[in-house]
Amino acid sequence: MERFIKDERTGISYELIGDYYYPCLTSPASPNIGRYGRMRWRYLKEHRQVFYSQLVLSDKLASYLEEIDQSASEMIHCF
Repeated sequence: MERFIKDERTGISYELIGDYYYPCLTSPASPNIGRYGRMRWRYLKEHRQVFYSQLVLSDKLASYLEEIDQSASEMIHCF
């Protein structure tokens, strides 16, 4: 039996461990979020739950928080 196989239909690779093939999955890169991004994340989670859920389900939360953190940091550094 081959150690690695790839499903052409889905594009997922599998590794043989023991008698079973397990998918070779990687977690998405962690976002580069600073203080202001974390503050916005907490606000959304506590007070804007529907918007937070939409961002999570559309996989746009990390990019949104990075953008908020970057713009807030720029505003602070202007003074």
